[in-house]
Amino acid sequence: MPRSAQDSERVRERESRIVSATRDIAEHEGWAAVTVRRLADAVGVSQPILYRHFPGGRDDIVGRVVVDGYAELAAAMEGADTGSDPLPAVVAAYLAFAREHPAVYEAMASARSSIVFASDETPEILRRGFGLLERAVGGADARERAVRAELLWSTLHGISQLGAHDRLDPELDGLREAAVAALFARR
Repeated sequence: MPRSAQDSERVRERESRIVSATRDIAEHEGWAAVTVRRLADAVGVSQPILYRHFPGGRDDIVGRVVVDGYAELAAAMEGADTGSDPLPAVVAAYLAFAREHPAVYEAMASARSSIVFASDETPEILRRGFGLLERAVGGADARERAVRAELLWSTLHGISQLGAHDRLDPELDGLREAAVAALFARR
C-alpha cells in the first residue's frame, strides 16, 4: 500500500504505463501477444510487481483496458452529442472509435471480464455511455428507449466488427452512418 502522496502517484503512474503498454502491444501485435511476462518487460518491472498492481494478472489488466475504453467511447459520443438531433454524430463517433482503436474495441466487445452489463452493478461509465445511446434514439418510455439503444448498439457493433475484418466497403462509411441514423431516427 502506498504510504505517501508521492507513493500513490508512483502507483498510478506505473499502472497507467502497464495499461498503455497493454494497449500498444494489443494494437500492434494482437491480444495473443499480451502476456504478463511481456508486459513486465515492456514496463521494466518484475512480474511480482506487476501482480501487486493487478492481482488478477492479465485478466485484471484487460478489464482495466475495457473500462478505460468505455470511458473513452463515452467521451467521444458526449463530444459529438451537441445538437438537438445527436444521433448522426453519436453514430459517427462510435464507429470512428471502433475503427481507430480496434484492439481496445475488440476487448470491450469480447474479452473475458467480470464487468456486469444491464444491471445495478454495471459501472457508472458504462451506464453513462448507454444513456447517450438512449438519448440519441429516444422512445416513448424507458423500456422503449432501452430496447432501441440496445438495437442501435448491436447494429454499431456489427458494423464495427464487419469493418474490422474488411467485410465492408470503407468508401461507403458515410452513407452507412447516415442510413443507420435514419433507421433509428426518433419517432
